[in-house]
Amino acid sequence: MDSKTLHSWYNTYKEKSLSGRYIPQDNISPLLDSLSLLIEIEQIGVSENDLPIHLIKLGKGQKRLLLWSQMHGNESTTTKALFDFINLLGDHDNNVAKSILNECTLFIVPILSPDGAKRYTRLNFNDVDLNRDAQDKTQKESIVLDKLIHKVKPDFAFNLHGQRTIFSAGQTNLPATVSFLSPAGDQKRSITPDRKIAMEVIAKMNDVLQQSIPNQVGRYDDGFNINCVGDTLANKGIPTVLFEAGHYINDYEREITREYIFYAMVTSIAYIAKTTITGNEFKDYFLIPENGKCFYDVIIRDVVLNEKKVDIAVQYTEQLDVDHVKFVPKIVKIDDLQNFYGHREIIGKNKVIRNENVTVEIVPEVELLKFYLDSELFSIEPVKR
Repeated sequence: MDSKTLHSWYNTYKEKSLSGRYIPQDNISPLLDSLSLLIEIEQIGVSENDLPIHLIKLGKGQKRLLLWSQMHGNESTTTKALFDFINLLGDHDNNVAKSILNECTLFIVPILSPDGAKRYTRLNFNDVDLNRDAQDKTQKESIVLDKLIHKVKPDFAFNLHGQRTIFSAGQTNLPATVSFLSPAGDQKRSITPDRKIAMEVIAKMNDVLQQSIPNQVGRYDDGFNINCVGDTLANKGIPTVLFEAGHYINDYEREITREYIFYAMVTSIAYIAKTTITGNEFKDYFLIPENGKCFYDVIIRDVVLNEKKVDIAVQYTEQLDVDHVKFVPKIVKIDDLQNFYGHREIIGKNKVIRNENVTVEIVPEVELLKFYLDSELFSIEPVKR
C-alpha cells in the first residue's frame, strides 16, 4: 500500500465533524446514532460517573480484532482516526474495505474513559489511571474492558494512545510523530511467538509511514509492567500493538498526526486481513529507533538571565477551557540545553531576557506568555498551522 493512495483515502473518508484535541462523548454520540442505522453498536457498560461505554462491531471474518481508544481521556487523536477508518470501511466499493470486512471481525471501543474524555484528563472520574488497573480492576471501565477481552478472545489487540511532545525518534532532532510497541509479556521481555506476530505488523506499518514521515517513527519503551493492559494481554499470549500518536511540527491539534494514524490503521488491518502472519518478518521491528526524550516545546537559546548566559526550556501545559484545549507555556528548565531540541527555537544572541510582566521572575514553573529580549517583544504561543 502506498502513501499516495492512503492520502487520497484520508481526504475522502476523514470524519469532518471531529477535530482538535477535545473529543468527549458528546462529540461522538451523533456519529454513533447515525452509524447505528448501518452497523452493530451496543452499550457495553458505564463509567464510574455513569457515562455510556459503546462497542462498534464490524465485519464477518474469522480474525478477531479488538481496538480501544481514549483509555486516557486526553489522548484523542486515535479516536478521530478510528472514525476516519470506520468511514472507509463503510465504502462498499473499496476493495480493501471489502477484504477487511470479509476476513476480520472488528470490535471497537471508541472511548473507554468517557469521564476522562469529558474532563480532558489522563485519569478517570476517581483519578485512577486505567492503564495501571489491569490486574486489580478496581474501576468500572477496567471491568468492562476485561469482560470484553474474555468475550471476544481477540487474535489481535490494538491499544490506542497519544504521547507527549517531548519524544524524539531516537536521539535525534526529529519528533516521534507516531510510535509503536509490541508490549512485553514478562520481566525478561522475552521475544515470544505472539510478540513476533505483533512486531511483524508494526514493521509493515513502519514501511508505509517512512514514505510520508521518514525517520519520524519511534519504538516505545517495552519495560514490563503487569498492571498495564498491553503487558497483561501479551502475558496471555495475545499479539498486541500499542499506538502512540505523537507530535508533528506545529501540529498541536494533532490533525496531521491523525492522518498518519489513519495510514497505520489501514495498513496494519489490511495486512492482517490478507496475510497468515507467522512472525518470521519480525526483525525489521528493531530497525525502528527507540523513543528518546530530546524535545521541549520551545527553547530560548543564548540569553542572559541574572548576568549569566543560559538556555530556557518551555513546555505547554494543556488546559481545558470550556470546549477546547488551550496550551499554556510554562518554564520547565533553565540550563545549558545544547543536547536538547525545541519544536520552536528562539535565538537570543546574548540579549538580556525579561518577562513582559516585570514583577514576575523568570524561574521554573512560571508561565511565560510574552517576553523581551532587550527591547524586542516575543510571543510564545503555539504556532498554528
